[in-house]
Amino acid sequence: MTDVVLFEELICDNGKKVGIATLNSPKSLNALSGDMIDLLYPKLVSWHENKDISAVLLQGAGEKALCAGGDIVKLYNDMVEAGDEFSPSIESYFTREYKLDYLIHTYSKPFVVWGHGIVMGGGLGLMVGASHRVVTESSRIAMPEISIGLYPDVGGTWFLNRMPENCGLFLGLTGASINASDAKYTDMADFYIPSEHKQTLIDLLKQINWGETTALNHDKLNDAMRDLERQHISTMPPTFVKANQSLINQTTQGESLAEIVDSIVNAEVEDKWFNRAQKSLKHGSALSAHLVYQQLAKGSKLSLAECFRMELDLSVKCGQFGEFQEGIRALLIDKDNKPQWRFDSVNSVDQATIAWFFESQWQEAKHPLGALGK
Repeated sequence: MTDVVLFEELICDNGKKVGIATLNSPKSLNALSGDMIDLLYPKLVSWHENKDISAVLLQGAGEKALCAGGDIVKLYNDMVEAGDEFSPSIESYFTREYKLDYLIHTYSKPFVVWGHGIVMGGGLGLMVGASHRVVTESSRIAMPEISIGLYPDVGGTWFLNRMPENCGLFLGLTGASINASDAKYTDMADFYIPSEHKQTLIDLLKQINWGETTALNHDKLNDAMRDLERQHISTMPPTFVKANQSLINQTTQGESLAEIVDSIVNAEVEDKWFNRAQKSLKHGSALSAHLVYQQLAKGSKLSLAECFRMELDLSVKCGQFGEFQEGIRALLIDKDNKPQWRFDSVNSVDQATIAWFFESQWQEAKHPLGALGK
């Protein structure tokens, strides 16, 4: 069997090394499997402790995607097997995934992610916490969980809350796809480099005079990548999010979720990007919309570790409730694109159900992500 993650150590001009990890499942658009997570986590820890490794680069095999999301077909099978019961397999997968995402967020060495092509869901979880996040002309980024009965996890509570002017709420509710310019505007990316210059970036990594001081290594890489970006900034695609910022503000001002959803769905505008966002919200899971709305409200003052703990609470409940399973069935199993959602509108979702999702099944001292910190 081919290794699902490939590792190599690039020897730099001054003898230091850059660790390169490549997600290696191009046929699945590098969907993040449990096996990938189990290979990545210990290697990243090892590289972090290795004084010879000055920086890390994460990329995806093939030209289509860094990572199109989690391995949700495997999760579907786990949910089918568990029925209406709590699934230990679901808990295990999300626990390991969130530990990996948290590790990337807190990695002290420079961590470069080549966010070319599709970067969605679990793929965005791998990218958004990195110190040097690169997007290209082909980057297509989204948290489209409302279309599969989930919610924006993998740290979405943290990074959606830190976007400008209600963009996080809008993108979470609509699952709208964004490009490189949007990713920079919403602080999900740092640098724009056309894909044809990837080798130039790798050559830069080799040429940097890496030292023993982590902060200085970050500065050296920042300077080199800014210089490279400056040469190509004029080729960035036009932004969708910034162009629609006033409309996003206008439609997300409601005092309740129902008002906001109604405002977004019924906004009269001739803009293909906004119209696609309206359509995905209209046809998405009403329950998911509530989870998005509540997670951002409840998570606005939480620490990064607390965000991941709340998300694990939510995710295991999603694995048990059935909405997530139905969403995957309609999209990827039967492929009829006709999910039979439990609720037909946000107004029909009862508060008791919403409250159940946000009740942790673990005592604080026994939470699987308790070791992440405060």
